[in-house]
Amino acid sequence: MITINSLLHREALNDIIRRWMYGEARPADADLLTRLVHFNHLYVSRYLELFSALIFRELHQEDISSRPVQLKGELKDALVAEPPYRNERIDELIRDYRRNPGRFYRETPFHGTLYFLRQNGSYLGSSRIKRVRRLAEKSARRIIDRIFDTIKKQADILADERARLLGIPREKLLTAPEDMTEEFLQAENRILEDLRLKRPLLDAGKKLVINDVAGVKVTLEEPEQQKLVALLSRLPNCKIIEEERHSGRYNATNLIVRFAPTRKEILARPLGRGLLNIMQARGFSPYEARAAFVEFVDSGEDNVHLEIILSTYQEMLESEIGRCIHEDRIIEQRLRQQYRGPLARNIQFLMEYLFTYPTSHQRELGELPIRLWNRYLPDYFDEILKKLFHIPTDNSFD
Repeated sequence: MITINSLLHREALNDIIRRWMYGEARPADADLLTRLVHFNHLYVSRYLELFSALIFRELHQEDISSRPVQLKGELKDALVAEPPYRNERIDELIRDYRRNPGRFYRETPFHGTLYFLRQNGSYLGSSRIKRVRRLAEKSARRIIDRIFDTIKKQADILADERARLLGIPREKLLTAPEDMTEEFLQAENRILEDLRLKRPLLDAGKKLVINDVAGVKVTLEEPEQQKLVALLSRLPNCKIIEEERHSGRYNATNLIVRFAPTRKEILARPLGRGLLNIMQARGFSPYEARAAFVEFVDSGEDNVHLEIILSTYQEMLESEIGRCIHEDRIIEQRLRQQYRGPLARNIQFLMEYLFTYPTSHQRELGELPIRLWNRYLPDYFDEILKKLFHIPTDNSFD
């Protein structure tokens, strides 16, 4: 259904997503999901650290320093602390930010690292791993868009049949709004029935992929930007596979890079206490957890995809505190979603449940709490997540 190319064992995760959409959970999914989510998080953290340090060090040919951060406010503060140059627009952006910082989504969770020149502390860029909730949201949005296309195709088939019965060409068919709605609902019900009966969905296009779980933002002025492309081209374990230039409110170049991390470097460090505790809660001793992670990495794919966003300092400022703030773009994406029916809501919750389940201490998966073809109020989703983390529900106090 969807392939997340920044991760290892992506086809195994793809299979779970597909099966869960049909309501087919297996007891073994509990442990498999735990490894897929937690081991991949550690794997992505390590290869992203190695890749980012290499890129910034080679670009600037100087020693660099780094600082982990947890909130977007820390990134925004670093951007405005020591501007590499000034002009009227940059001064305006920094002045507005410092006057009212609370308007700039400072509390947004951000699992990232900031990079600086060690000698003078100049800001170079950042790396980040897409948070579980954002990954679940993006996966759901891609699947919803695909299913929406499928529903529209089914509705078109119904319209074609109506034109045939009337003996007229499809382009001459005049359809009243209520008929269009009825055909759409019929097509939607057909998809729901396909899911309930485990019938394959009509293919609506090319394979769904996500390439940006791991991302790096590089700040370079325009005369220097070609240095990054040249660097990536000569590194033996990197290859640029996509390049997209954005212009308008948002000005930057997005690169998708295929990267082959060195397994020996990934496995050189011991597992952290946090991951060991999670695995111990699921029945793994520290030795077993370490052995499982080694096997997970050694048996995984040879390469991963990650995203690099390349922009000037001023455009980076615009994307954090200016005309095209990243968080505003996320909200706009949510508002632009065309299909918002019960099926869309169910897919969103199922993806959130799938990626959240491994962070709970629940060891037995049991029956999935949601079926895509059923209808639920949002309150039900809240209760399911409370139960997953043993949070008392409202009636627990009676």
